[in-house]
Amino acid sequence: MAQARSHSAAGQMMGYLYQCELALLELARRSWEDITVEVRMELLDDIEFLHHETLDPLELLQSKYREAAGQLSETGKDFWRSVTSWIDSLDVSAELVARPLPILRLVSTQVAKEGTFLYWLRSGPDRHEDRALARMEEVAADVHGPGTTADDRVLFMELTAAQRRRLVSAMVVDDGAPVMSDVDHRLAKELGITPSEHAGAVLDEIKGWWYRMAVRLLERKDPAYMLSSVSAEELLCRRDEAAERYAGKSLPITETLRNLTEAEMAPYRNRLVVSQMQWIGLPDSEIAMYLRDYHYARAQRSEWLRSFKVTADGLSAYERDLRYEWESVFRRRTRRVDGATSEAERQEIGQEILDGTMDKVADRPARPGTSTAPWIGRGSIHDLCDRAEDVGSDRAVGWHPDHPRLCKDHIEVADQ
Repeated sequence: MAQARSHSAAGQMMGYLYQCELALLELARRSWEDITVEVRMELLDDIEFLHHETLDPLELLQSKYREAAGQLSETGKDFWRSVTSWIDSLDVSAELVARPLPILRLVSTQVAKEGTFLYWLRSGPDRHEDRALARMEEVAADVHGPGTTADDRVLFMELTAAQRRRLVSAMVVDDGAPVMSDVDHRLAKELGITPSEHAGAVLDEIKGWWYRMAVRLLERKDPAYMLSSVSAEELLCRRDEAAERYAGKSLPITETLRNLTEAEMAPYRNRLVVSQMQWIGLPDSEIAMYLRDYHYARAQRSEWLRSFKVTADGLSAYERDLRYEWESVFRRRTRRVDGATSEAERQEIGQEILDGTMDKVADRPARPGTSTAPWIGRGSIHDLCDRAEDVGSDRAVGWHPDHPRLCKDHIEVADQ
């Protein structure tokens, strides 16, 4: 009986997943030495590590996953296709002359046999670039070599002797890499996630975030959605966000709260945040108090973002929580407002909305699992009130029962 042919793509899929997880593992490993390093995927190579200021590649990494244990072949596709990829990516004829090369690293779950050029290209005391180059040239020039890599070997030999030497000097073979089942253990170690009852949940949350980032790194069609790179700083921030959901720690406060001077308040006088409070009849002294919260909350959130204490996604989630608390108060307080409700009554209701919202948002943590100074929440909800771009949308926040109309009028006057 004839056997059905296998159409399984499991091996290929495992290779793609391994590449994604290896990028995360390598980014975590590099974070110990340089938290500003950035990773990019599938642009010049499988995985690239970049200098954060110039975005020049520091390393081009080829990921090769093989489930079966075995040895790397001197004539195999894993190595020679990587060489072709590096030559094409770097435009070697120009790059080898004009500038230093990045590290060209082949990461494989297989092992380099002693005495092969693959063995001599490993980092460490046994590295020997002259022997590796001589053996590579011998293998590449062998006309009896396998046809599957013939074009790749010819491309290498078409380089000048000096170019081949410089190319080989940049190569590193990283053999015996962890297989898929070992990656989580290595990743937890590199991220400093200590064994605990919550360690698995923390790691799962980080990996869930990373796979979303990987999709954005690989997306090339929608400029608004695509992501150019991810930094080690952002990874460590995400680790802290995930870990502290279970730790109950506080975010650092770097701003010193004090009353604003007249000069500091002057730029806010025509801002929407002030008008929102004037529409409900708040006295100037109370407006000044809330402006202080608004001013320092903005500064503190910006510092958290700059220092990677929170991510932009985490801050957006916090703002959604604040908006939800405001809406629950606003809907309850305005359910009986109708055409017969006087302006004085509307202002009084607006003050009740503000007071009720302030009480609720003061207790909302800026990052789940942490505690946050009350003025951060109060100032942040005023920041939402100040966003002209939200006027007329379902994201608009305000105190007066008629704030959508009043905000629209305010924007039109400002534009004029």
